[in-house]
Amino acid sequence: MARTARELLEESARKLAPDPHANRLLPLIARGAAKPTTLAALALEQREVIAADRRAFLHLSERSRDAPASAAFFTALAEGEAVAQDRLGAFAAVCRADETANIYEPPADCQGYPAYVAWLALNGQPADVVLALSANFAAWGGYCASIAQALRRHYGFDDAACGFFDFFADPSPDLHRRAEEAVQEGLDTGRLDEECAHRYGRLLQGYETRFWHALWELDART
Repeated sequence: MARTARELLEESARKLAPDPHANRLLPLIARGAAKPTTLAALALEQREVIAADRRAFLHLSERSRDAPASAAFFTALAEGEAVAQDRLGAFAAVCRADETANIYEPPADCQGYPAYVAWLALNGQPADVVLALSANFAAWGGYCASIAQALRRHYGFDDAACGFFDFFADPSPDLHRRAEEAVQEGLDTGRLDEECAHRYGRLLQGYETRFWHALWELDART
């Protein structure tokens, strides 16, 4: 019996879930031990990632003209990145990120994730990219929930400063519905390659792990 889009999304999220210990920076933030300079670096890196990902999602939407459900999913992602960019400002301000922006040098590993998303925007089959991104977002949302809690508890950040992480920590029912519709569209049209989507997802998760590890190394050096 063929699986539904919902079953495939749930199964992919389980298969592609990261090692619980892969993110070495998260425990530091969770116990309030990450340095202020590291939080500022996180803000600066997210500023770059959001801008790049938004353009990639818009391009994926354009490439999905003959797949309306996928196009709607990527358009919603691009709109979400615009909201996230606005919310990031308060976090960056509290971290005083702009004071070091001119001299900050992004680690190459922090830019691997958006570079790969851009590659997917150019080369990936849209339905496969929907499935891969949806699995990755499940892990990202969990990270953001933990960070938002720690920023309030250990760093004294207010709701505005935590708004960026709150935004991603709370799953969007509408976005999940759009992902399900896009995956179902891919299944119905024979355009979804599960093996390929999982390969994309594993690479996304690997690049995300490298992102956090690079910031952890930065924290250890400063």
